[in-house]
Formats: sequence, C-alpha cells, structure tokens
Amino acid sequence: MPVSALSDPPRPDRGQDHGNETLLEFADNRLLIDLCGEFDRNLAQVEHATGVHILRRGNQLSVMGEGPAMAQAAAVLRGLYARLEKGRGIDAGDIDGALRLSVAAAGVDGGAQLDMFGAGRLEIRTRRKTVEPRTAAQRAYVEALLAHELAFGIGPAGTGKTYLAVAVGVSLFASGQVDRIVLSRPAVEAGERLGFLPGDMKEKVDPYMQPLYDALNDFLPGKMLPKLIEEKRIEIAPLAFMRGRTLSNAFVVLDEAQNATSMQMKMFLTRLGEGSRMVVTGDRTQVDLPRGVVSGLADAERILQGVAGVSFSYFTARDVVRHPLVARIIAAYERDDAGLG
Repeated sequence: MPVSALSDPPRPDRGQDHGNETLLEFADNRLLIDLCGEFDRNLAQVEHATGVHILRRGNQLSVMGEGPAMAQAAAVLRGLYARLEKGRGIDAGDIDGALRLSVAAAGVDGGAQLDMFGAGRLEIRTRRKTVEPRTAAQRAYVEALLAHELAFGIGPAGTGKTYLAVAVGVSLFASGQVDRIVLSRPAVEAGERLGFLPGDMKEKVDPYMQPLYDALNDFLPGKMLPKLIEEKRIEIAPLAFMRGRTLSNAFVVLDEAQNATSMQMKMFLTRLGEGSRMVVTGDRTQVDLPRGVVSGLADAERILQGVAGVSFSYFTARDVVRHPLVARIIAAYERDDAGLG
C-alpha cells in the first residue's frame, strides 16, 4: 500500500550518555559523511535549532548541551542516519521536518525521552517521490485523510494542506483504491480584476488552477499527467463545473475553499458518491469574496463540527514549511489581527 506507517528496524548506531555529552557511533562512515553534510552544514543546522554543540570524532558524533536539547539533537541525528540507511538523501527541509517532529515528540515541557521515529514514520509514496509529514499537525492531517471520507484542512498558506492532499490522492489512485482524481477551486480573483482572458474555456480557467497542476507535476512523471487528464482520470475544474455531478470512486479536493459561497459549498459537499473521499482546504484569513458574502468554509466548519465521518485539521504559522520568513510574516499578521502589535 503506497501510504504506510513504517516501523524502523534496529540500527547500528549506539548512543552513550556522559553527563552533558552523548556519544553517537555510526557503523558506515560514508553515510556519516552524508549525515554531516558539506562543510558540516547539516550538523550546523541541528546545532542552531537545538542550541547544542556537535563534534565529529572518527565514526562518532559527540553531542554536548543541556539534557532535553541534547536528547532532541541525538534523536534527530539517529533518525536522519536511518533515512540514509534506506537509500534516501537528506536536505535542509528534511532536517527541518525532523526537528519539528522531535519537538512534538518531546512535548511542551521537553521532559519526555525522545524516540520520534520509534512509533513509525508516515510515508506517502507517489510515482515520482515519497512525501513525509514534517510537523505533528501535518501527520495528524494525513492520518485524517486516510481515516475519514470528508476531511477539512484549515490554516495559513505554506502549511502543506493542498500539497499533502494531492499526494494522498495520487497515492490512492496509483494503488487502485480510487479510479480518478478530481481537483477544484473557486475561480475568484485575489483582490484584483483581470478582465476578460483570451482563449477557450480551458485557457481561461487554467491560471486559477495552476497551483493544482504544480502539485500534480511533483508527483507524476511529466508525460503521464497530460495523458491522464486527456483520459479524464484526472480532472481539474472550477467549482462551478461541479454542479449536477455525482463523484463516485474518486479522490476529490476543493482548494481555496474560503472563496466558496455557502451555496457553493453545500453543492460541492453533496457531490460525494460511493467509494469516494473528499478533502476541503482553505485559509480563513484570505477570503476574496465580495464584502458581505459569507464564506462557505466558515459555514461548513460551524455546521459540520461533530458530524460522524468528518474531520477538521488545523494549522498555524508553526506548520509553515516554505521559507522560514513566511512563518514569521504569517505570525506578524496574526499578532496584528489579534491587536497585539
């Protein structure tokens, strides 16, 4: 099955605690070189995030620092080494994800013994790449996508709501669990008037759908996507095109749902057919509807809370996985909205 929680086998690296120092020993020196990164930049990233000091001594890494921070850094390094053992590379984003998950595993007080990889990693396998949640909220969201027929992902831009939903859809499609993928979003301009666009209907709506094409291109080989679209096994269409349809045996995603009206949202949700799963994503702070028009996302959130088979996953600025500055920008706007300056 393409989407799975994997339990790690025992690893050859060993850790020994000596007061404020933990020694980690790694069996494969070539993998240790990859773990450290060029000019030890990977170690520097872990040091900067946790406040520890890491020294390499032969096939050992010495991690020095305060107890919780030292345990966190050691857990991250072990997890990244295990990733290399499986033949997968690591980059700055993978290290960032491991650090975020390690914080969630430790708890707010940092008192828990860290074993963030011991419970098994959640992987989404697609034709082009394997995707892993990078924050605790992302992991809970992916689990909700697999467990519920209707899942909502609500939070700011850059938190992976649409990206992970499309990844799960492609994974289920590749394994034959659904027959097609249907991706939709409201054709609403983001605060500007574009006027009349040239071309046929597809050419007119494609600019609104481009983020969905971008996600699909990440997960499917280049020549496969146009073929699947031509065969209508993958559909990308404005929300208005959903009226009157019943979507059976499909994985259906509504993106930018904050720009759907209440009537459009009800229309979309009632398209769900047998054997289908539906995901609705949106950001309540980026509503582009005319003044006085209620967002269908807000309405659905209010009406469907507690309904069996429906899940709600929430993201904050802490879950942003784009450039670190994006998280700080979102946090600043949140403080301003709350009147905190």
